[in-house]
Amino acid sequence: MSDLELIFSMLGEASTTEIVKTKNPKGFVENKKVAIQGGTVAGNARTELEKRTGKKVVTSENYLLETPKSKKLNKKNK
Repeated sequence: MSDLELIFSMLGEASTTEIVKTKNPKGFVENKKVAIQGGTVAGNARTELEKRTGKKVVTSENYLLETPKSKKLNKKNK
């Protein structure tokens, strides 16, 4: 995950939290709607950045280093 991916993920979470504070949803269905709204805020911001830079934000990068144990599991599952 790149820095920008992390930032937009955090924006979605923070947006959702702020919408929850103002709308005070009750139950699963209402909370799901709020989560979609928060994700839309981040999604729109990401799309706008991609338009202006001409580059994709989402990458296949992974900041976590593969441990010897996970390497063994990956080889075993292939």
